Amino acid sequence: MEAAGTEEENADQASQDSDVIVVEGTAGAPPGDPMAAVNETTFRVTQKVDAAVVEPMAEVYEEDLPKPVRNGLRNFLRNLMEPVNFINYLLQLKPGKAIETLGRFAINTTIGIGGLIDVAEEEPFNLPYRRNGFANTLGYYGVGPGPFLILPLVGATTVRDLLGSGLDQLVLPLAVGKPFDTPYYAIPAYTVNSLQYRIDFDQRLDEISDSHDPYTATRRSYLCLREADIAELRNEPLPDCSIDHLMGYDDDYSDLEEDEVLPEVAPADDGYDALENAIMAEPQ
Repeated sequence: MEAAGTEEENADQASQDSDVIVVEGTAGAPPGDPMAAVNETTFRVTQKVDAAVVEPMAEVYEEDLPKPVRNGLRNFLRNLMEPVNFINYLLQLKPGKAIETLGRFAINTTIGIGGLIDVAEEEPFNLPYRRNGFANTLGYYGVGPGPFLILPLVGATTVRDLLGSGLDQLVLPLAVGKPFDTPYYAIPAYTVNSLQYRIDFDQRLDEISDSHDPYTATRRSYLCLREADIAELRNEPLPDCSIDHLMGYDDDYSDLEEDEVLPEVAPADDGYDALENAIMAEPQ
């Protein structure tokens, strides 16, 4: 009887097992973010460095250094990069903006005391500062951003932007030479630019930090802002790059738990766009 009972139990178990569908798969990086594992590790490290070093330094820089001095340093460094802006407007076949940029450089270098004062932005010139670069030119002509990256000392970037930024930084040292090709210029310039960036984007960085997934918010924010730069050059509609929109908080899922992550949308073809994937993700 025990043997028969065992056979019946085995039969029942076999029947139950036959109804079980086993799905196997390999977990991988989200579409559009092949370096996700490395990026997230670097992101956590840079967040700790930012909280321990960069943010306190930025606060001291903002509170203890008079605003006219900070603005003067910012204007001076901006003015040095105006030739790069000028070159790229020419490459983008925008002679009007190129001439305006050249005019800004001439006015601020002379009347503005070497660029310390942004005279060109005020009356009667009314020439606003427009940032441009080789990464924008590549994007303008259809070069995709490539993989998203988070790098030490650089932060969020893409392969295209990393290449373009490198070319931007080479123009002044190659065209002028010393002191712009030495660490005596490069290190202070990098430090001032980094601190100014931290001040300018403090509110957005806080919004990213408060999101349920700061890494994803950083990636989507960076890609969207860069796509907006390219869209502006092409006179196309600008995407909504607010953190609420990018993370879906302006839709019907503002009650996401901390451990819930919006799913990625798999690419349909080789024309997959990382930004489109980031902003069009919808929960199932």
